[in-house]
Amino acid sequence: MKILAFESSCDETAAAVMEDGRTMLSSVIASSADMHAIYGGVVPEIASRKHVEAISGLADEALRQAGVDKSEIDAVAVTYAPGLIGALLVGVSFAKSVAYGLGVPLIPVHHVRGHIAANYIAHTDLEPPFLCLCVSGGTTALVDVKDYTHFEVLGGTRDDASGECFDKIARVLGLGYPGGGPMDKMAQGGNDKAYAFPRAHVADHPLDMSFSGLKTAVLNTVHNAQQKGEELDLHDLAASFAAAVSDTLVPRTMEANRMLGYNKIAVAGGVAANSRIRADLQRECDKVGAKLWLPPLSLCGDNAAMIGCQGYYEYLAGNTAGWDLNAKASLDISKG
Repeated sequence: MKILAFESSCDETAAAVMEDGRTMLSSVIASSADMHAIYGGVVPEIASRKHVEAISGLADEALRQAGVDKSEIDAVAVTYAPGLIGALLVGVSFAKSVAYGLGVPLIPVHHVRGHIAANYIAHTDLEPPFLCLCVSGGTTALVDVKDYTHFEVLGGTRDDASGECFDKIARVLGLGYPGGGPMDKMAQGGNDKAYAFPRAHVADHPLDMSFSGLKTAVLNTVHNAQQKGEELDLHDLAASFAAAVSDTLVPRTMEANRMLGYNKIAVAGGVAANSRIRADLQRECDKVGAKLWLPPLSLCGDNAAMIGCQGYYEYLAGNTAGWDLNAKASLDISKG
């Protein structure tokens, strides 16, 4: 089964052709991150306009690279939630027109389900059930992946997503947008104990997290130094921040693994590319004999291949949409 897939939930426009779920025939991405970097973050109107400009050409390029004619496409999959509503509407509208024109089923895909599915592309041996730590610019959650289309959120952030914090701190430090990669690079060789940043605990739910206090503490450290004319060691600060994020994510991931008893853990989303978090998770998994699946860096960020992969399993489960499909800015993964 060949699926033409589209992703447009934020600032990447992407198209891909997937075969039988896990075989990636093509994957193309056009990012407008350079334009958003001027403003220090994503400008929704700019993102939507760039999606409109790019999506048709990307669809043609995905088919060309896959060596597939449009008549060979069996279904169209698209991210319909969650994300920037204007950006999502571009992808949903275009996907509906393609599916209608080709006379094939339209498959709606939850963006975070797609991130989880990126692991299926990279790891042919990974099958549910397993625990997934989902960490990105808009999501921080521990998800029980019961099967390919059945998910339960065990815990998550009560406020800011971990990826958003990386972006905000990077902007204040002048490292640009997006901030995850530059922050990771800056942390290399830094002293992760140089700055005492907080690790928040949510009293009534041990698997929930909070990052707003950490973000505020780092911003206050930077602003206080600027006001006093003191020089910060950016390598130490980035390393200390990364350690605080990892110390929040990793213990809760291991506790959720203990509760579920799967001893199978995957990581998904843009923050899954962070070297400190990857290393800490691997170390803790080795201690308890748990198997860890990490997506390659190329599949951590937003892409359409992951949408086509999850779309395949949604199709098998009978989850297709009519021409009245609408985009949703927010939606729980269990209802996607």
